[in-house]
Amino acid sequence: MKHSQVYNLIGIGIGPFNLGLAALLHPVKDVSAVFFDQADGFDWHPGLMLESATLQTPFMGTDLVTMADPTSWFSFLNFLKQTDRLYPFFIRENFYMLRKEYNLYCQWAVEQLPSCRFSQKVSRLVYGDGLYEVTVQHTKTGDVTTWYAEKLVLGTGTQPYMPPFINREQLPGVMHTSAYLPNKADILEKGNLTIIGSGQSAAEIFYDLLPETKNGLQLNWFTRADRFSPMEYSKLTLELTSPEYVDYFYQMPPERRRKVLSEQNTLYKGINYDLINEIFDQMYQLSVGSKKLSVQLNTNSELTQITPAEGSHQYTLHFNHLQQQQRFTLDTNSVILATGYKYNEPAILSGIEERIRRTPEKLMDAHRNYTVDINNSEIFVQNVELHTHGFVTPDLGMGAYRNSHIINAIAGREVYKIEQRIAYQDFGVTQVKETAADLAIL
Repeated sequence: MKHSQVYNLIGIGIGPFNLGLAALLHPVKDVSAVFFDQADGFDWHPGLMLESATLQTPFMGTDLVTMADPTSWFSFLNFLKQTDRLYPFFIRENFYMLRKEYNLYCQWAVEQLPSCRFSQKVSRLVYGDGLYEVTVQHTKTGDVTTWYAEKLVLGTGTQPYMPPFINREQLPGVMHTSAYLPNKADILEKGNLTIIGSGQSAAEIFYDLLPETKNGLQLNWFTRADRFSPMEYSKLTLELTSPEYVDYFYQMPPERRRKVLSEQNTLYKGINYDLINEIFDQMYQLSVGSKKLSVQLNTNSELTQITPAEGSHQYTLHFNHLQQQQRFTLDTNSVILATGYKYNEPAILSGIEERIRRTPEKLMDAHRNYTVDINNSEIFVQNVELHTHGFVTPDLGMGAYRNSHIINAIAGREVYKIEQRIAYQDFGVTQVKETAADLAIL
C-alpha cells in the first residue's frame, strides 16, 4: 500500500524532551518529523509557576539544545538575545534561570517549529507494512487525520501521583502540588494548610506561604523522611549525570539497579540547599518579637490515611511516626500532597503492544539506545527509562544527550557528537589488581 507521505519520525507528546528533539531536528533536512500534543499549547507546570522559583540545574544543561549543539538557534542564550534580555541576564550573574523564564523560552521555541502541532490528540496506534499508523483527532474541531511514520518517540511525560488511599471525590480539598496556584486564594481563605512531602515543590510552596502566617495562616509541613535534606550537588557527585555512569548503571542486573536507585533519592529528590537556608532565615525573622510561629514542621511522619473531620476542620490526617512507631492525628482545612510524578502508559500503546519489549514486571524494557521495541530501532522513549538508565532519566540536563542518541540512530549517521567520557572518576572495576597470594607466588 502506498501512502501520500511517510515521516521518518512521529513524536507523541510535546514536553521539554520532545520539544528539544524537535528543535535539534529542525536543521536536519534529511529527517522528516512531526510532533502531536493534545494540550492547546506549551505550558510547563503552570500550577507551580512561582515568581521567584528557579530550575535546579544551570541554564546550559536545562535548555533544549546547548549540550548537543551550542551553536543552535534554539539555545537559551539566543532566546535572551532575540528578546533583548541577554545583558540583564549577564548582569544578574546567576546561572539558574527562573522557571517562568524557562516556560517563556520553550514557548518561543514552539512558535518557530512548524513540526509541533498542538490541540491534536493521538487516539490510535497500529503497525502494518513496516509503518506505524497514527490516528490523530483535533480536540477543538473533532477532525480526524491519519499519519504514517517509520519510527515513534513517546514523550507523553509523567503525571501527578496521588497515594492510592486518596479518594479525590470524597476529599475535594486535597490537592497535588501541581494544582497549587489555582487554589492558593482558597487555601488562604480556609486559613489552615498541611503540606505532605519534603521535595523541592513542597519547599517552594512552604516558602511562598510563610509570609501569610503573619496574617493568620496556620502552616504545617510533614514528611516521612528523617530530615528536610538538600539535594546533593557537589561536583564529583554531579559526575554521576554522565554518559559513562548511564553505561555503568545500565549494565547492572535489574535487581541491583533497583537497590542502587532506592539509595539515590538525595541525588534528584532533595531541596535546593539555598532554599532550605532561606526558609530557616524567614522563620527566624518572623519569630522576632513573636511568642509563637503559626508553623509546625514534623519529620519521620508517614501519612497513612485522610478522613473527613468533625467540626470546623475539614480533614483529619492520620500519621505513623516511623522512629517512635506511634500513631497520631492532625486536623487541617486544606492538604497539599508533594508526592511527585509517575509515568502512566497511554492507552493507545495497546494497539502496538506486540511491538514493545517488556521486563518481567511489565515495564517497558528500554535498550541502551532508548528504544523499547522488539527490533531496538523503532520506538524511542523520553523519561520512561528510570529503571534501566538510572536517576538522570527525568533530569532536564540529560535531555540533549538522549536526543542526540535518538537523532543519530534515526539519521543513521553522527548528526550530533556524543561525548563518551566526561567524568574524572571510574564507576566500576577498571583493572585487575595483584592480590597478596599472587605476589607470594612471585
